[in-house]
Amino acid sequence: MSLVRDFYGSTIGKKVVMALTGLVLVGFAVGHMAGNLKVFAGADATTGVYKIDHYGEFLREIGSEMLGRAGFLWIVRAILLTCVVLHAASGIQLARLNRKAKPAGYKVSSYRSANAASRTMLYGGLFLIAFIVFHILHLTTGTVHYRGFVEGAVYANLYAAFQSPAVAGFYLLSMALLALHLYHGTWSMFQTLGVDAPNWNGTLRAAAKVVALALFVGFSAVPVSIFGGLLKPPAVQSASN
Repeated sequence: MSLVRDFYGSTIGKKVVMALTGLVLVGFAVGHMAGNLKVFAGADATTGVYKIDHYGEFLREIGSEMLGRAGFLWIVRAILLTCVVLHAASGIQLARLNRKAKPAGYKVSSYRSANAASRTMLYGGLFLIAFIVFHILHLTTGTVHYRGFVEGAVYANLYAAFQSPAVAGFYLLSMALLALHLYHGTWSMFQTLGVDAPNWNGTLRAAAKVVALALFVGFSAVPVSIFGGLLKPPAVQSASN
């Protein structure tokens, strides 16, 4: 344990933890976005149940024989929560170390730009933590849904939620901040893990932009399409409860 504590106590250790947890969270974000896009697949022609509802039921049933219904999902959520906590704690501690190391009166323009990016990452990250809490209470537990939340009726819950311009706008703002955070974070992750090289940097930076933009467009497509009337109102409740 002392070896782990000593490693995390170092600046490089915090950066590695931040990079690895960030990699896990980016992977989850990509998978979550892909699942969300099933909202555009419509309903099953035979049963009338929306395919995104089927997908939600599939996730709840994974490993149910051993772990119980939704047991696998709660394990995944616990892992993701651990990653979020470690990622945030490392980021906050690194920001504090950077402030302490900042020379007084240092006025070089490139330093100011780097510091601005760091502030965006820190405060944007804290905003995203608040968004994650709201998102879980809104569309996972339904605690703050307030529009007839029905467990398992994923399409109906999404459709009802994004009738509100305030909610749709909040999600779009959050996805914009997520994209900015992922762009800076993915680029930093490449550097921390030693993947970057002078002849690769242009490609890696472009890859970071593509990932961030793809996630913004993919996640934003759902609230935009529902609020804009591009998706039809739910015809039936989910049959997966």
